[in-house]
Amino acid sequence: MFGIELIDAAFLPAVLVALLAGFLSFLSPCVLPIVPPYLAYMTGIGVGGLKTGERSAILPALFFVMGLSTVFILMGIAASAFGRALLQYQDILSRGSGVVVIILGLHFLHVFRIPMLETEARMDVGDRGGSAFGAYILGLAFAFGWSPCIGPQLGMILTLAASNAEAGRGMTLLGVYALGLGVPFLLSAIFINRAVGLMNRIKPHLRLIERIMGILLVVVGVALLTGAFTSFAYWLLETFPALALLG
Repeated sequence: MFGIELIDAAFLPAVLVALLAGFLSFLSPCVLPIVPPYLAYMTGIGVGGLKTGERSAILPALFFVMGLSTVFILMGIAASAFGRALLQYQDILSRGSGVVVIILGLHFLHVFRIPMLETEARMDVGDRGGSAFGAYILGLAFAFGWSPCIGPQLGMILTLAASNAEAGRGMTLLGVYALGLGVPFLLSAIFINRAVGLMNRIKPHLRLIERIMGILLVVVGVALLTGAFTSFAYWLLETFPALALLG
């Protein structure tokens, strides 16, 4: 159909899911509240100094995003390599991944809690605040932290990368995820005063955002389990034929 292979057809909705997951990760309870302190640490001044424009946080924020993107993209390549190694078991891998993603979604929905996802593994980056290099290292550490809020979303995108089994697609998916997480972080650095005010208004709704993330995980898990990704992709191509040019 439209000259696109089945795996290509299923890739477009995966990209959309990766972008949405990245944005929801930024809004998650253990990312959104730490954005101002992280920006302050990376620039070497307090949050008050950021608000008064004492020093710009844009360059450190850019290097921070580059750091976390480096880790995510490498993870995407590794996940695709794993999927490629198990290519003959791709259908079983996809269905098994669907079950895992559904379980992660139910954790977010508080149907039950997984103790392992209630902990964080953080790296000590030392006293490197106030420099672009320090911000890059902090970005690496943040990505490796695998916090309870980011881990399930990132795990979902990694399963999608593994199901695509091509390094380029895995790299793209994790790059898009990093984009969804990183762009709001950069915008927060550029418009710090407005961002802090907006974050304060969003904080009372963090539980709702967490549940929305849980619903997304369950939906993606069911799609992986039933093969609905492919059906949705074909619907997109039939509804918007111009998308065929992306194949």
